[in-house]
Amino acid sequence: MRLSVLFCAALTLAVGCKPASSFTSTDTYRIVQTYPHDPASFTQGLLFADGHLYESTGLKGESTLRMDDLATGRPLQELNVPSQYFAEGLAAWGSTLIQLTWKSHVAFVYDRFSFRLLRAVPYPWDGWGLTTDGKLLVSSDGSAKLRFLDPETLREVREVTVKDGGSAVTQLNELEYVKGEIYANVWHTDLIARISPATGKVLGWIDLSGLLKPGEVSDHEAVLNGIAYDARHDRLFVTGKLWPKLFEIQVVPRHP
Repeated sequence: MRLSVLFCAALTLAVGCKPASSFTSTDTYRIVQTYPHDPASFTQGLLFADGHLYESTGLKGESTLRMDDLATGRPLQELNVPSQYFAEGLAAWGSTLIQLTWKSHVAFVYDRFSFRLLRAVPYPWDGWGLTTDGKLLVSSDGSAKLRFLDPETLREVREVTVKDGGSAVTQLNELEYVKGEIYANVWHTDLIARISPATGKVLGWIDLSGLLKPGEVSDHEAVLNGIAYDARHDRLFVTGKLWPKLFEIQVVPRHP
């Protein structure tokens, strides 16, 4: 089937091209609502906490921590990260926000309400995505590994290798914990992997192809990279780097 061929091609960067039958099921989506998003925002981390949308943006000299207005896409609160850092994943922990950096091996811990920097915590890996399962932080570094970290020290408690059909899935980027699963963007694809936190097994895929029209893509790095879940109202939001839109979506099973 043509759909199987396209799906296999999209997975080449992550796991290598194999017969589509070797992969788990792939769901699609329905757009519930479309919101504005700052097209200059190089989105690296996205989360929803206590009714507020928070965002970490990257690039050296342009990295920020933001609380965004969902209706307008404009920052209600914004902090510029020092220019030597490339900000990455973001997670909420209690009354704090924890923001990774890419190559600097340091995470910043902020007061969630004032954005006041509380401390900087070292860690030994490249920083990509970050989320929490409510007990530990979960981080990615662009490999197939997900590390579960102590939220206070960022020391590794355990790790899993993410696999689908026996093949390691690399390029795991922005993360979100959704209903007992870890959702992970696969960099430079339109795919989200649904991952078992216990084993690293890919439970399924979500194909978000077509969210943006071709004319809305401003740059080759304007790729899917932002997942936020509003657990209180069961709302799932997605966006991308340099995207002009943020979408609330509903995941829809794709029937063969």
